[in-house]
Amino acid sequence: MNESKGLVAGFWIFTALFCLEMSFTAYYELLRLPEAAQAFTRLGFSAASFRVELSWAKVAGVAALLVPMVPARLKEWAYAGFAINLISALIAHLSISDRPAALVPSATTSVLWGLSYFFWRRLQTRLSEATDCS
Repeated sequence: MNESKGLVAGFWIFTALFCLEMSFTAYYELLRLPEAAQAFTRLGFSAASFRVELSWAKVAGVAALLVPMVPARLKEWAYAGFAINLISALIAHLSISDRPAALVPSATTSVLWGLSYFFWRRLQTRLSEATDCS
């Protein structure tokens, strides 16, 4: 397998896993209302409007990352939004002195985010080098 195919495979594997996790959390936050509301309240956030806004932002971000015809600049913003979301989740858990196990989902998802973004940037660099040469 050449390097380009490896980059594409790595990108899609990590992006698919990351997007699955973000989609699952959006589903949980939107449709598992009592449990999600309690989780947000425990972390010190509004259980109503913020939860819904954050969930729909996750859905929009997932769509931006998975739909090929979305411009690279919009994908970059989606990655930035997810980074802010994940860092905020870690800070929220740490600020209430949550048990260490509560950090695992956000930390794991952050690793998937980092790998997806790494491969995406490598592919963008390859794409720009290929268009510069032609």
